Amino acid sequence: MNAKIKDRIWTMVLYGISGFVIVLLVALISYILIKGNGFYKPSFLFGNAKFAQAGGGIGPQLFNSFYMLVVALVISVPFGVGAGIYLSEYAKEGILLSIIRLCIETMASLPSIVVGLFGLLIFVSMTNWGFTLFAGALSISVLNLPALTRVSENAISDASKSVKEASLGLGATRWQTISKIVLPSAIPQILTGIILAAGRIFGEAAALLYTAGMSAPKLDFTTVSLSNSASPFSLFRPAETLAVYIWKLNSEGMVPDAAQIANKSSAVLIVMVLLFNVLARILGKRIYESYTGKK
Repeated sequence: MNAKIKDRIWTMVLYGISGFVIVLLVALISYILIKGNGFYKPSFLFGNAKFAQAGGGIGPQLFNSFYMLVVALVISVPFGVGAGIYLSEYAKEGILLSIIRLCIETMASLPSIVVGLFGLLIFVSMTNWGFTLFAGALSISVLNLPALTRVSENAISDASKSVKEASLGLGATRWQTISKIVLPSAIPQILTGIILAAGRIFGEAAALLYTAGMSAPKLDFTTVSLSNSASPFSLFRPAETLAVYIWKLNSEGMVPDAAQIANKSSAVLIVMVLLFNVLARILGKRIYESYTGKK
C-alpha cells in the first residue's frame, strides 16, 4: 500500500470521527430542545415556581444564575489575569515556579464536588455565613482560576513575542509594555477564555449544592443592597441556580410536572451554554481583527 492510499484512508477515518462527533452533538442538543419544547415562553423564563402546584417558571433561578456568573467573574478574572501576567512576564524558572505550576495543575484536576465540599467547610461553616451566593461564587472562582490563569499566561506569552522587545527597545518600561502593548494584543484570547469560563459557571451544579443552597425565595427588586438578605442583589442570601434547580427537580419531584419543568430548564441551560461558546468565538475574532487591522 503506497503513501497516497494510506493518506486517503486515514483522512477518511478522521473525517468520519469528526462527523460522528458533530452528529452526536446535534442529536443531543436536538433531543434536549425537543423534550423541552416551550422553554422560550416568557411566562416560563420569568415566572416564579409554585411549590406543590403544576406550572410556574424559572425566573428566580435564572436571575440567580446570571448574578452568580457576574459575581464569580468579578472575583476570578482579576486573579486569573494577574496570575497569568506574573507567570508569563515576571516568574523565573526554578523551584518556586515549578511548585506554582504543580498547584495550578492540581487545582485544574479537582472534581467540582470536592471543591463544593471545600467551600462548605471554609466559606459556609468556618465563616458562619451559611448557604450564600457569595460562598457559591468563591467556590466557582476556585474552579475557574486554573483555566483562566493558563489561558491568560498563554495569551500574554504569545502576544509578547512579537512586540515586547520592540517596545522595550523604544524606551518603554516593563509595566508600560505589559499594560499598553502586551495586554491589548492578548485581549482576544483572554476574553475568549473568560466567556468559556462563564459558560462553565452558568452550568455548574455540584459545587453550588453545598455552598449556595437550594432555595429561591421570591425576589423583590424594590430593595437594593449587597448585605440585606431581603434584597435580590444581596451576596449573603441563599441562591438556587438553574443547574441546581434541575438537579432538585429530578431528585425530589416536589411539583406534579417536575419532569416537564426540568426538561424546559435543561433546554434553557443548553441554549445559554451554546450562546456563551458562540459569543466567545465571534467576539474573540472581532477583537483580534480590530487589533490586527484585518476585516
